[in-house]
Amino acid sequence: MALEVITAGIILIALTFYVLLGGADFGAGVWTLFASGPRGPAQRKLIREAIGPIWEANHVWLILVVTVLFTGFPMAFAVITTRLHIPLALMLIGIVLRGAGLAFRSYGIHTYGEQPYWERVFVVASLLTPVLLGMTIGTVASGRLGDHQHGFAPAFVWPWLAPFPAAVGLLALVLFAFLAAIYLTREARDEELREDFRRRALIAAVLVTILAGSVFMLASRDAPTIWHRLSHSGWGRMLLLATVTAGAATVLALWTRRYAVARICAAAETTLILWGWALAQFPFLVVPDITIVSAAAPARTLQLLILANLLGAVMLLPALYYLFRIFKGRALFASDEPS
Repeated sequence: MALEVITAGIILIALTFYVLLGGADFGAGVWTLFASGPRGPAQRKLIREAIGPIWEANHVWLILVVTVLFTGFPMAFAVITTRLHIPLALMLIGIVLRGAGLAFRSYGIHTYGEQPYWERVFVVASLLTPVLLGMTIGTVASGRLGDHQHGFAPAFVWPWLAPFPAAVGLLALVLFAFLAAIYLTREARDEELREDFRRRALIAAVLVTILAGSVFMLASRDAPTIWHRLSHSGWGRMLLLATVTAGAATVLALWTRRYAVARICAAAETTLILWGWALAQFPFLVVPDITIVSAAAPARTLQLLILANLLGAVMLLPALYYLFRIFKGRALFASDEPS
């Protein structure tokens, strides 16, 4: 079982990086929608400059998730991509349109008045894509894919159009906006802009708390496996306590304007939410009947896949570090005082 666990761990690590980095890029689209007032243009400019150099690189983690799932767990890949082909297709369309909107808004010809239209495309895609991603995860966790229904709508529509997946989708959207607001407090050089995004991060923190509580309560009915393991085991209670503590520490750091600390705590809170779902679902890849063992590829395939990921990491991680060091060095390593 060790090979299967390692392979599943690669998927979880890649998904975590995608949420922490790519998720914040989607969250930036939320704040583009709410950029208003006399500092609205400055807010949009800050967002554009913050995500412009790195947003394409952040998608490497999503590609890794899909590739490892397809190669290492083909049965689970087939079930997820077949039963959830509608939200997954819409999510991919959203990713493409969001990238097109960002590129044409930033680098297109502005003399024809096209920039506002591309900005709307960027905003709408940034709003819908995280919701669809969360709905996909919520459907996989709920066990609704284990119901072998006949007919198109019962098999391919109703499983993800349910209260629990919808709540998880909204949680993903707000969580991404929360991360984006906190990251932007570090990106801003102007104190007034920092205060704008600090206030938005505090509002988003409250919404994350409300939605996370709602998801947990809905899970008692719609995702009983996840809920029972989190609420009735010692490690589950400890993980919930750690998540709440990280959230409280994030709010405290924001309140006292310790933005570097807030960034670390917010990343920890997000990681704990994601890993809590994964650990509560273990050993299932698709609840309730597809496990990491039953869906795994042959051992030789897993060995080669793990080796390929290790060799890829040797090349990828230094390159990503160099990229972030060049474009994000000030935000990552500067003090909390605005320059």
